[in-house]
Amino acid sequence: MKSELFEQDKMEKEGPAGSFLLQNRHTLKLELNGEVYAKQGSMAAYQGNVDFSYHGGGVQRMLKKIISGENLQLMKVAGRGEVFFSDFGAEIQIIQLENDSLTINTPNLLAFEASLRWDIKLVKPGLQMLAAGLSNVTLTGTGQVAISSFGTPFVLQVNEPTYVDVQAALAWSTSLQTDIKSTFKMGSLIGRGSGEAFQMLFTGNGFVVVQPSEAPTLRPSKG
Repeated sequence: MKSELFEQDKMEKEGPAGSFLLQNRHTLKLELNGEVYAKQGSMAAYQGNVDFSYHGGGVQRMLKKIISGENLQLMKVAGRGEVFFSDFGAEIQIIQLENDSLTINTPNLLAFEASLRWDIKLVKPGLQMLAAGLSNVTLTGTGQVAISSFGTPFVLQVNEPTYVDVQAALAWSTSLQTDIKSTFKMGSLIGRGSGEAFQMLFTGNGFVVVQPSEAPTLRPSKG
C-alpha cells in the first residue's frame, strides 16, 4: 500500500519513559510511566495498560473554583504505555519547569506531570465574570507541561507595563503582577464598542506568551 500517510515523518515517534514529545505540531505523545494530569477529553489514542479517572484537586481547590468561576477539568492518567493528546487541532508547546513556576490560562493547559504542584490563582475577584474566559492555574516545581495554542505563539519580555487581550494571554511568569484593565464605554451598549473591552495588565520583570487568537473559550466541549 502506498500513501503519504506512511512516510516516516508521520510514523509514531519514540522517546524515553516518562517523556513528553511532539508527535506532530498538533499532537502530544506521552511515554507514560506513572501518573500525569491532563485536560478531560483530550486523549486521542493510547497503547498499553492505561487508566483514566477524574481528578478534582481536593476541597480547597474546589472552593477556589467556585469563588473564581474557574473551569479547570482534569483527569488523572496512570499506568504504562503510549498516550496521545490533542486539543481540537491547536498547536502544542512543551515546557520543562526546573524548580520554578508558570501561570497558564486555563483553556490552554493540556497536560502536566504529577510531580508539579498546581493551584488556582485568583485575579482581581469580581472581574473574572466580566472578562469572559479568564481563569489561571499556577504550576510549581520540576517537571514537564504541555500547553495548547491557537496559532503559533510569540513571547513578550515584560519590563514595562504590558497589555494583552484576556483570551490571547496564554502563559506568563508567576513573578509578574497582574490586573484587569477595562476600556468599556457606554457606547458599546448600542453597538459602538471596539471589541477590546478588557485587557490583562502585566507589570514587573518576566515574560508573557501570547497566542494569535482571542477566542479559545469558543471551542466545543468533548464532555
